[in-house]
Amino acid sequence: MNAKELRLNQLEVVLLGAASHPLPPRPPVGWLRAIRETLGMTSAALGQRLGITASGVRKLEQAEAADAITLATLRRVAKALDCELHYALVPRQPLRQMRRQQALRLAQQFHERAGRTMALEAQPVDAPSTGQKERLEAMAQEILRSSGTRLWD
Repeated sequence: MNAKELRLNQLEVVLLGAASHPLPPRPPVGWLRAIRETLGMTSAALGQRLGITASGVRKLEQAEAADAITLATLRRVAKALDCELHYALVPRQPLRQMRRQQALRLAQQFHERAGRTMALEAQPVDAPSTGQKERLEAMAQEILRSSGTRLWD
């Protein structure tokens, strides 16, 4: 097993765990405000911990609720609230499947280009067949073996 395969396997194991334990939905007012209010902490008290004003805290809470806050700022406020920030991208389907689908798309594109070129040169173009699917699958496997990062170009 090469390093890329090992990395893919390791990341898929981690992501499988993340997908099976989804995060709870964000409260409508955002996590910052929900946690601060549940703790019984005022905006002024949190602001003091952050070195900003109470109105600055409210702006941060509004920014978080509107998806307009940076991870660095979220991390800083989480620390001030004695919380941890958990952050992850969880693919909708397994990474291996995403790579295979992309390789099949590339194989199909190559096959279509070759067919157009053959038609322009008045060469016979085979009608779609069951063998074509197998050839596309083999081509996709070769693309996966040899393309590396060029898979997404």
